[in-house]
Formats: sequence, C-alpha cells, structure tokens
Amino acid sequence: MADPAHHWPRKQRDLHNHHMDSTIWDALDFRDDDIVIATYAKSGTTWTQQIIGQLLFGGSPEVEVAALSPWLDLRVPPREVKLPAVMAQRHRRFLKTHLPVDALVYSPKARYLYVGRDGRDVVWSLYNHHAHANALWYQALNDTPGRVGPPIEPPPGDIRQYFRQWLDGDGYPLWPFWENIRSWWGIRHLPNLMLLHFNELKADLPGQIRRIAAFLDIPIDERDFPRIVEHCSFAYMKAHAERSAPAGGIFWEGGAQTFVHKGCNGRWRNVLSADDIRHYEETALSELGPDCARWLATGEQAMPAGR
Repeated sequence: MADPAHHWPRKQRDLHNHHMDSTIWDALDFRDDDIVIATYAKSGTTWTQQIIGQLLFGGSPEVEVAALSPWLDLRVPPREVKLPAVMAQRHRRFLKTHLPVDALVYSPKARYLYVGRDGRDVVWSLYNHHAHANALWYQALNDTPGRVGPPIEPPPGDIRQYFRQWLDGDGYPLWPFWENIRSWWGIRHLPNLMLLHFNELKADLPGQIRRIAAFLDIPIDERDFPRIVEHCSFAYMKAHAERSAPAGGIFWEGGAQTFVHKGCNGRWRNVLSADDIRHYEETALSELGPDCARWLATGEQAMPAGR
C-alpha cells in the first residue's frame, strides 16, 4: 500500500479534552493489515465496526466490537491499559478514532475508512448519547487523571438549544466538527482511504458491505453473506446492543439499548426553524465548500474518488 509518490499526511499537533488524548497514536506499532475507522462521532462508527467485525469473523454472532475494536484516542481506560491490550491482539486489528487527520499518526501500512453524516443528524444522535449518560459516564470522563480543559457537563433539556450551542460553538461541548470533516475530505485521493456515508449504508447495506470487503481485501464466503448482512442490520444490532456498546452499555440510563438508539435521519426537520436550517447550511458551505458540503449532506460526490 505504501507508495513514495503519495504525499502522506504527517501529524501536526495533539488534541486533548475530556474525551481524547491523541498522543497514544505516537506509541502504536502499525501492522501491514491494520484497519482504522474514523468519524467525527455518531456518524455510523459502531455500524462500520460491526460490518468489519462480521466480515473478519465470518458472520459470527459472538463478535463484540466494543471490546475487539477500541476507540484508541479515548482516555478511558488509560493508555497504560489500552495500548498493551491492542498490541496483544492477534486478529486483524480494526481501531476507532474521532481525530482529525492532522492530530493522528497516518500510516501508509493501514487502511482507513472515514464515515460522514449530515451534522444535523449527528447532533440528534449526540443528544441522545449525552442526555442519557449516567453519573458513571461523567465520572469516568471528568475524573480520570490527565483530563485537559474543562469537564463535560449535562446538556440543556431542549435539543434545539443543544443544536444551536453545538453549531455556534463548532462542536461544543465535544470537539470541532468542520475541521474533522475537512481534514478527511482533503485526503480522499489517497489509495488507502475510502469514504463512506451513513446515507449509503442505509440505502444499500449489502452493497456497501461488499464495497468495504473489496477495499479491505477481505474475501467473502457467499454461504456466510446473508448472515453477515443480517448481523449488520439495525434491528439485529439493537437486539444485541450489549455486544456493540462500550462496556456493555453501563454508562447510559437504559443500558446498551440506549447507546444503539434509532439509526435514522431527519429527526431535526420538525424541530429546527427555517433560520436554524439556513444557518447550518450556510455554515457548512462556508466551512467545507460546495462539493464537500454536498457529500456531507447527501453522500453524493461531485467527482469520483477513484473507487
């Protein structure tokens, strides 16, 4: 995969907050077949992890993606615990990140999948995640040693207010949104990166599973394929949420069923005002440019990405 003709991204900075410590990537010894799943957050990350887990393990119902595919830059558990566990894995590793490209060690050895989703749908999913987090979640993020910056606080009771704070604060109270999207869109030409989109996964899950398998050079046994597709459906993941939710869902009121929530788009349409929608769309256009903004909203790319 490594090709000296390509200009490979180099890490430029570190990102620290109540969730993240990007320095763990500096210590990772990459393998030639590593897979990295990247998103801003709540864009289909767990869904993509489930797809890859099912492809790697032949449709096994026992795949627990939260344990097999850790969020590497999350501060919990600390790197002293997480990194040795990742290094000890003997299966093909598939790791998760929510970092922008310039805060990540980008390896020519690995293959990367970046999943996009309209920011309005992201916020609706984030709000469910954030509003239903329990005291243990806040304690883990805020009290684990090494936090940089302010703690994360419970969200307001009104989701429209939450959306406005997120948009005006560029991802508040999490991390910047637009730079994350821009950074991955900007390297979409690289041969070891594939862009995915939440809308595409919903519209044609079997086709997207095959596309992912081809990109990752994972052969599909056709006898297993119907089971793989079934296990990657939202209904199946919801029914077996404890296998995909971090720590089995102990950080959310209602458990793992809360973590794997609705998996749908457009819930913002009857809540946001016309001015809210216009403000978001104008911001997206300004921050991303027309081609990237169109892709983020719809999954459509103006120009083929070489796949």
